Amino acid sequence: MQPVAGRDAATHLWQRLGLRIPLIQAPMAGVSTPALAAAVSDAGGLGSIAVGATDAPGARTMIAALRAATGAAFNVNVFVHATPRVDTVREAAWCTALAPQFAAFGVQPPEELATIYRSFADDAAMQALLVELAPPMVSFHFGLPAGDVLAALRGAGCVLAATATNVAEARAIADAGLDLIIAQGWEAGGHRGMFDPAAPDARLPTRDLVRAVRRETVLPVVAAGGIMTGQGMRAAIADGAMAAQLGTAFVACPESAARPGYRAALLAATQTVMTSAISGRPARCLANRFTALGNLPPVPDYPRAYAAGKALDAAAQAHGEDGFGAQWAGSGVTQARAMPAADLVAQLLREMAQA
Repeated sequence: MQPVAGRDAATHLWQRLGLRIPLIQAPMAGVSTPALAAAVSDAGGLGSIAVGATDAPGARTMIAALRAATGAAFNVNVFVHATPRVDTVREAAWCTALAPQFAAFGVQPPEELATIYRSFADDAAMQALLVELAPPMVSFHFGLPAGDVLAALRGAGCVLAATATNVAEARAIADAGLDLIIAQGWEAGGHRGMFDPAAPDARLPTRDLVRAVRRETVLPVVAAGGIMTGQGMRAAIADGAMAAQLGTAFVACPESAARPGYRAALLAATQTVMTSAISGRPARCLANRFTALGNLPPVPDYPRAYAAGKALDAAAQAHGEDGFGAQWAGSGVTQARAMPAADLVAQLLREMAQA
C-alpha cells in the first residue's frame, strides 16, 4: 500500500490539476503540440508540451496557443541538462566519422557544432517567463534547477515535477521539495532523464523503479516507460503510482507533430534501441539507419552532438530518406495505434475498466 502521506499528497495533486483520469501525456519535444496537449487535458488527463527545444518567445507562443485551446490544466516541460563542454577535438572527430553519411547526400558535415538547446538552468529569460505565466505544472528533465528558481515557480503556484531514473535521483527530487516524481523506467522512449549521463545506468524496469521510489520517498509517483494500454495503466496504479505517463502511445495521433515517415515507421516497428549517437545522450528510438552506424568515436556532449544529428537528418530528408531522424519510441511500440487523441484516451479508459 502507498504510505498515507503519499495517498494524501496524490489526492491533493489530483485536485490542484483537475485530473479526472490517471493519465499524463508525455511532453515529447518536437512531437507534442498545443493541440495534442489540449485534447488530452480536455479528455480528463494532463496534456503536456515541451519547451526545451525553443527559446522564451517560442515558449510564450506555445503556452498561449495551449491556453487558447483549453481551459484545463496542463504541464510545461523543460530540459535541465548540464552546460555542455566544447571539445573541438572530439567534435571534429565526430563530424569526420559522419562525413561519409553526409557525402551520400551530397553535402559536407558541419565545420563546427553548436549548442542548439540552452539548459533551463542557464536560461534566465525562460525562468522568468514560466514564473510570469505560471503553468499549472512545470516538469524538469535531466536534472533540477537552482533552489531560488524552484522557490519562484512554487510561489507562482506551479505544481513541480521531475524525472528520476533511479532511487538517488528520486531522493534528490524529494529533498528539493518538489511535488511529484516521474519514475522513468528503462522501457521509456526518448531521452533518459538521467541527471548525469556519464554515470552507470541502473536500467530499472518501470515497475521495479516505481516500487523502489515508493519505498524510499513519500512523494506521489507517476509511472513512465513502456505503458501503451489501459491494462498497463491499471498495472501501474496497482504498483502504487498515482498516474501513468504515456508518450509513444500518442505519437501516431493526428494532433502530434511527428513527420509522416516517423509515423509510418512507428506503426510498422518491431523493436527499439538505446543510443547516444543521435543527440549525445542515451535515448530509446526506432532502429534505423542512424542507429545502425558502427565504429563511431566518443560522442560529443548533448546537445552539441544533436547539431550534427539534425544536420544529417536534414540532408537525408532533402533526398526523401527518413532513416536518420530522431524517431523516439518506447519498448511497447508494437502496441501503437493511430487515432485522434481524445479517442485514444477514451479507449484507454475502456481498457482500464476491462482490466
